[in-house]
Amino acid sequence: MKEKNEERLAKQIQFLLEADKEKNIGRQTYIADGSRKENDAEHAWHLALMAFLLSEHANEQVDVLRVMQMVIIHDLVEIDAGDTYAYDEAGNATKRAREVKAADRIFGLLPEDQGKWFRDLWEEFEAAETKEAKFAHTLDKTQPILLNDITGGKAWVEHQVEKTQILKRNAATAEGSKAIWEYCAALIDQNVEKGTVRR
Repeated sequence: MKEKNEERLAKQIQFLLEADKEKNIGRQTYIADGSRKENDAEHAWHLALMAFLLSEHANEQVDVLRVMQMVIIHDLVEIDAGDTYAYDEAGNATKRAREVKAADRIFGLLPEDQGKWFRDLWEEFEAAETKEAKFAHTLDKTQPILLNDITGGKAWVEHQVEKTQILKRNAATAEGSKAIWEYCAALIDQNVEKGTVRR
């Protein structure tokens, strides 16, 4: 029994050390002061904070802990697969295959029961069908909008992003929170008027 517990703990620690690599995965979104771009771990932390702070605005009452767990692990696959920029059409075409392969390896480091639980949670997020997954997606999609707005549209300007691209990416964002999406939609319109988002 002691040997089994030690082996389980060793696998859990190995996974946690592997997860630390998420701090090295850069994203295209700038942090709020505009000084540098955020990494995946910072993004996940921000979403977890948003999950319990903004849960009252979800369309339906959600299991906040489950949403937090979902957003904390949703980008761990990018340790292997890399971050795929939202508006990179070629990258998005291969994203699912790259991330599934990464999920197999990374969640496979865990003890079998936990590996299955993490993998199922990740797949739930990816499918975006449960109320928790829909709300998690709302947070994941709107966090970059908030950061782009506060930085004067810095990343949007760099990538010459058009309003139609943002709206297409956010076609289902209101399914998790109509109120949060309406708030963000107004920010997008303001950035169009400022010229930081192309018409």
